[in-house]
Amino acid sequence: MKIMFNKHRLSPAAPQAPAARILFTDLCAGYPGRPVLHELSGSIPALATTALVGPNGSGKSTLLGVLAGVIDPTSGHLRHESTRPPAFVPQRGAVGDALPLTVRQTVEMGRWGERGLWRRLTRRDLTTVDTALDRLGIRDLAARQLGELSGGQRQRALIAQGLAQESDLLLLDEPTTGLDPEARDRITAVLAELVADGVTIVHATHDLEAARAADACLLLHDGHLTGQGRPEDVLTESAPIRRRQPA
Repeated sequence: MKIMFNKHRLSPAAPQAPAARILFTDLCAGYPGRPVLHELSGSIPALATTALVGPNGSGKSTLLGVLAGVIDPTSGHLRHESTRPPAFVPQRGAVGDALPLTVRQTVEMGRWGERGLWRRLTRRDLTTVDTALDRLGIRDLAARQLGELSGGQRQRALIAQGLAQESDLLLLDEPTTGLDPEARDRITAVLAELVADGVTIVHATHDLEAARAADACLLLHDGHLTGQGRPEDVLTESAPIRRRQPA
């Protein structure tokens, strides 16, 4: 299945409807011998924050990976209404502690897509990295090893790497889960600033407070899209949003 990128946004179906940054129809995806997503159809509004919500195993991370282009759909259609590739920030646990990387080196990796792996960073690249470090409040940690950081510091470094890519679409997997209130508030504030600056945010989350603060919500259950729209309309008492309990 070919993912389409289009530099022209589609006109909204109605005057009050927001323009879509991503459209998907009958989308299926998974892993060898294990289908996860089953015929999802929906959209991600542009210039807004969208929360992907659902219990463990519902398909949130898989859908995020498909939107990021790191997981190939098995069928269906996926259309990005921009020519710019998305920036993807995985869960911080997915980045190994043993990697001998400083915070600055981690953020500089965000420029590789623009500059290439072996080419020296330009002055503009370095300015972009500095700006990302400053925005997340971690310039003073630039020389520290990534594995030495607290959970909140490490998450801010990974988000700074995403910002350094200068994409208009930022995809994050559980960006505030397990963080202390100060770290959560800092990251939440930065994401709100990015939307105001013209970036579309999509994040998978178990944090219902964060989901209710989003502009839009997609609710997944067992790989099916069971609700989409405003959080107050989707996150109802009957919505299947609790984590699965261990058997």
